[in-house]
Amino acid sequence: QVRVRESGGGLVQAGGSMRLSCVATELTFDGYSMGWFRQAPGKEREGISYISYDGDSTYYKDSVKGRFTTSRDNAKNTVYLQMNDLKPEDTGIYYCTVSRDPRVFWDADYTEADFPYWGQGTQVTVYS
Repeated sequence: QVRVRESGGGLVQAGGSMRLSCVATELTFDGYSMGWFRQAPGKEREGISYISYDGDSTYYKDSVKGRFTTSRDNAKNTVYLQMNDLKPEDTGIYYCTVSRDPRVFWDADYTEADFPYWGQGTQVTVYS
């Protein structure tokens, strides 16, 4: 059974930075692209960033482009989401996900259905 676990959420002032980490186990980690989703209060969950299985390709939603960076360390089964210049609208629960199909990267075409494995989520709260 694939296990996914996020860490690193918390409270941060607007303009600050935060890094989320995600460890996925019980899989061949370097064979799967990964995703970060976010659910803001009262809103639907949305995909904000994806990274290819080899780390060579990334996608960012326009609302986070230039402020967030996704990276991965395949030797540690870990993916990171570095968040800079945080805004109150970045508040939400952040989920790490593992893609279904090995050795492919669908870039902006991913949907939630492409990610069968999810972490429990970590809360990020940005205050002004």
